[in-house]
Formats: sequence, C-alpha cells, structure tokens
Amino acid sequence: MHIVLGGTGHVGSALAEELIARGEAVTVVTHDPAKRGDWEARGARVALADVRDPSGLREVFRRGRRLFLLNPPAAVAADTDMVERESVRSIVAALQDSGPEKIVAESTYGAQPIERAGDLGVLYEMERALEAQPIPFSTIRAAYYMSNWDAALATARADGIVRSFLPASFRLPMVAPCDLGRVAAELMTAPAAEREVRYAEGPRRYAPEDVAVCFASALGREVRVEEVPRDRWVEGFRELGFSAPAASSYAAMTAATVDGLELAEHPWRGETTLREYIDALAGAA
Repeated sequence: MHIVLGGTGHVGSALAEELIARGEAVTVVTHDPAKRGDWEARGARVALADVRDPSGLREVFRRGRRLFLLNPPAAVAADTDMVERESVRSIVAALQDSGPEKIVAESTYGAQPIERAGDLGVLYEMERALEAQPIPFSTIRAAYYMSNWDAALATARADGIVRSFLPASFRLPMVAPCDLGRVAAELMTAPAAEREVRYAEGPRRYAPEDVAVCFASALGREVRVEEVPRDRWVEGFRELGFSAPAASSYAAMTAATVDGLELAEHPWRGETTLREYIDALAGAA
C-alpha cells in the first residue's frame, strides 16, 4: 500500500493517479471528507487526518509500506513559515514507530539553511529531519511548479496581463505537476533501500515572458508581463492578501531565487511543455 500525504493537491493527486494507473494500491490522505467519494470512485482508499495531529497521522502511516510526504502549504493570510514548520514537526513526529519501509519526500530547488524564506528554509529543515530518522528515503527537489501560474489565467484573459514578482526575462526551471507525479511514482516503486536526491524539471527552462506568450497563444489575445519591482515585493504580496510575515517570507524567497538559484547539471526532465500546460489550463477553465 502506498500512502500519499497531500494526495488531493496538484502533485499528490498526480502521483495517486499514476500509481493507480500502474495497478498499485493507494491511500490518499486528506483533511477534507468531501474528497472521499471522488477518490474512492477512482480506486483509491481515503484516510481522513489532520497534519497537525502526529498520533492520527501515525495510525494512517502504519497502513502502508511506501509513504509520500508533501508538506501542505499554509494559507497565505497566516504566518506561513510558522505554520509550515509546525506541520513538518508533526509529520516527522508521526514517523516514529510508524513502520513504512520507504519514504519519498517532495522538496524544492534551492532548499537551503535560511530563515523566513518560505519553502527554501522549511523544506531544507524537513530534509535534515528525515536524515536523522532511520527509514530510507528519497527526495524530489522540484522545480518551480507550472501550476503557480494558474492564478494568472483570470488577469491574462480579462486584461491581457500576467503579473510576476520574478523579472520578466528571468529564466528558471519549471515543471508540470503531472510530471512530478511520474517521477514520484518511479521513486515510490523503486527498491526500498534505494536513496536518491532527484532534481526534477520540465523539458526546458522558462521566463515569465514565456508564460505571457503561452497565455497569448492559448487565449488568442495579446498578453504582456506586468513586473512587480523588487522594492514593492512585500507590498505586492500584501495586496494579494498575504499576512505581513508571509509577505516578507515570500519576498525573501523570491530574492534568494533571483540572486542565486542553484541549478542541477543533470536533472530528471519531464515531457510537459509550458505551452501544453497552459493550453490545458485555459481549455479546462
């Protein structure tokens, strides 16, 4: 049995669907009972659990032999770093005496020992905590999710604008969630003792200006990048509903990415292009 924590999000659901397609038994972990029927109809079992409840999580983890860990993102109106560090601590505590033979953990490009810079620091701490426990694990350091641009569809369609905190011409690795599901499934079904850090990205690297070109093609209208200046990053995040701590954290994460993102020389590459992803996004909407 494969246990998928975060199984109803972009990446977790892609992994669960891939495993089911391979004939594997899957339990999707969610806190939302409304998701049960849909996943049971797809052939998965569903476990209801709160990521902040180590004992409840431990009971779920004991049902499987392979475990996928994805630290759920906190609501941006909260202190995201504080909430996400708390959930990491809860997940790691739940591993004690839980019994899986292998873990696959979702991390991020650029994970590093840094304070209050979003996932870069929080997921680095998760990696270190996993190293300190005995269950063999592999790590996916995922590139920038293409799904992070989903929210831009509305403004691209209505106003011809893609708002970006990254410089318009800044090129970085991006990856589609469906491809992350495939690489995660490869690692979940690999030999239990196998340990690996796998950098995962799409077919090539993209800039926000490429995102605008793809939206223009998908929507049949002119679309341009509206770049948020660096000195307005915190204010810009606040305008989107971020709390003051979350806005500062996301601004610091953006700065660390722009100023010194570490790139992998030989990453695992998915097949989904940015154009294919945005075409599908626009078509589904």
